[in-house]
Order: sequence, then structure tokens, then C-alpha cells
Amino acid sequence: MLCCWFFMSSQTNQHTRMLWLCGALHGFTHVYQVALLPLYLFIQKDLGLTSSGQATFLVTVMGLSFSLVSYPVGILADRLSRRMLLGVGLAVNGLAFIGLAYASSYPWAIAWCILAGLGGSCYHPAATAMLVDLFPTGAGKALGRVGMGAAIGFWAGPVYAGWRCDMSGWRAPVLELGLMGIGLAVIFAWLAPDVHSTGARHETGIGSKPPVLTTRFWLVIVLISFFFSLRDFAGAGMGSLMSLFLQRAHKVNVETTGRMLGWMFLVAILSNPLLGAWSDRFRLRLSGLVLVIAGAMVALAPWVSLSWIVLVLMLYGFFFLASHPIAEAALMESVPERVRGRVFGLFVAIAGGISSLSHWAMGHWVNTLPNQQVSSYVPLFNTLTLSMTVALAGLPCLRWIRKYSRS
Repeated sequence: MLCCWFFMSSQTNQHTRMLWLCGALHGFTHVYQVALLPLYLFIQKDLGLTSSGQATFLVTVMGLSFSLVSYPVGILADRLSRRMLLGVGLAVNGLAFIGLAYASSYPWAIAWCILAGLGGSCYHPAATAMLVDLFPTGAGKALGRVGMGAAIGFWAGPVYAGWRCDMSGWRAPVLELGLMGIGLAVIFAWLAPDVHSTGARHETGIGSKPPVLTTRFWLVIVLISFFFSLRDFAGAGMGSLMSLFLQRAHKVNVETTGRMLGWMFLVAILSNPLLGAWSDRFRLRLSGLVLVIAGAMVALAPWVSLSWIVLVLMLYGFFFLASHPIAEAALMESVPERVRGRVFGLFVAIAGGISSLSHWAMGHWVNTLPNQQVSSYVPLFNTLTLSMTVALAGLPCLRWIRKYSRS
């Protein structure tokens, strides 16, 4: 019966099927972004790197290539089949991880990470624009459900990588995750319905006449992207900093580090759909609240004992990761549908590009610490809290965009 329902051709069932398939792709997109987090010290040793900053730079360069091409990918998402972009992007991402597993030198590792980022860049502009179009009256709920996939991916990436690295070295999990991604891309191409509309689309949340997109409109989009880049800088930095903090200051092994980082992400499987759906009633106020609570957890992390860190990380992940579907829904439903792909592509290019630098920055700053005592890390955690606090300035900008689009 379930199989019959899955292949039914009604529009509602096609939309629901695409929702869950996008959730699966979302998961793998973020598996690749975090799988290297517990592997830094092993990659450093195997490739003969002189500092942990060089190892963390691999994730930074992946994030930069992921982000900087997002605007042109967003233009493609407004003009081509979003379904096609999603499948091809995941296949390229998986192929790049297979190449990374066989990288014989640091330059080759960088090259494969660049390719992985290019593949991953296809997901967000295409999927976010498409899902808001398919579920115009419950965008927060839809993106929250898809965010469950991201939560599983964020959890599975470091947990699986840490577990397999402890058994077989860092290359084994990288190779296996690459093969899994290509397998999922094939399944997606087989099962995903082509729900990309080629006709006229209604403009959710705006007036009957689409507004003229002025220079001021695009400048405010840039400003929103910048402020939320500070949120994402803190979020990305929290993963890399916590990995180094646990292994160096608390002497935690790689498998346990991966498992602890995984708990930080897994709780979003509850918060993303719950708070995402709740945000459909009061989007911007909830977005501010979750960021304030998440920032407080970042500041608290270096002050608690090792036995309490997992709880702090879970609370942090519960609120911080839920901020993404909430803010994304607010942005997408506040702009005309015809430009949602490129708006979100520009958002990812700026926010993701700046935030990607945090992985390298955390590795570099950790190397400059006078010692590896717990207290030495406090200023770094406070910096991330400050970054997340300043990001709240993006909320008034979102409010302005919404009013402008409705005028």
C-alpha cells in the first residue's frame, strides 16, 4: 500500500514525494559538509601538514566553492529543471568524495574539496525555491520537514566518519560516503517527479502585481545575507572549534568526538519541523529567540564539565539549526517567486562564503593559543557568541523586504 501511494500520480502525492526526497538529498549535502570535522588531526598527519589550520582549510575551501557559485546556480534554478540540478549536484558531490579518499597530496585534496563544494552548491537554491513554490501556505513547515534530513546528515557525518576512522583510517569513511551519495543520486533520478512549473507562477505573499525589483531591493538582500553570514560563521565555527576543543583540551578520542558532535546536530530532527511549523504564525520573532538561546549555549560551552557538554551541545543544536528553515522561509516568501532561486543563490554566496572562512579561522586561532587548557578557548567561544548576536540585525532587514514586496 505504501509503495502504491508513493507512485500515485496526483499532484499532492507528487509534491509530498518530492518533499521527502529533497529531505534525503538535504541530508547528504550536509553529511559532506561535516564529515571531515572529526578527521582533522588524522588528515594533518597523513598528508604531512604543518598545522591544524591547513586541515580545517579543506572544509573552508569546500564551503567557499559551495557558496561562491550559488548565485549563478540560483539563476539556473529559475530557468532550468530544479529536479535535474538536484540529482546532478549530489552525484558530483559524491564523486568528489571518492576522489578525496584517494588524494595523494594536499593540493589534490584541495582540488577534490573544491569539486565537492561545486556539487553541493546545486541543492539549496533549487530545493528551497522549489519547496516554497510547492507549499506556499506552509513554507516553514515544509522547510522544517526537509530540515530533518539536514539534522540526520549533520549527525551521521561526524558520527560515521569518527567511527570508521577509528577502525580503518580517515580515507575509508570518505570513500564510503562518496559511494553512498552516488547511489542516492541514482535513486533520486528514478523516483523524483518533475514538479518544476514552466508556466506562470503565482507570487506567494506579495501583491497582485509583482513589484519592480530596484537597486534598493538587491542592496537589502545583500545586507540580509551579510548579517546572516555572521550567524553562519558562528555555526560553522562551532563545529570545527568544538572538534579541536574536545580532542586537545579534553583529550577526547576521535570516535567519541564524532559522536558528541553528532548529538549537537541530531536534535534538530525534532526542532526543525516543530519550530519550523510554529514559525508559520510568527516568523521573525521566533527567529530572533532561537538565535539568542543558541548564542547563550555557545558562551556556556567552555564553562561546563565534560559530562555536561553534550547537553549544552544538544540545546545549542536544537535552537541554532532551527533558525535556518525559519529564516529561509521568511526570505523566500518575502520575494517574488520568479527570482527566488537567484535571491537564495545570492544569499548563500554571501552568507556561505563568509561563514566558510570560520573553519580555517578556528584552526588558525587554536594554533595561536598559548596552551591547550580549557580556559584558553573561552575568548574563541565568546567571539562566536558575539557574531551570532550581531546577526540579529538581519531581522529588521527581512521585515523591510516583506513590506516592500507587498506594497
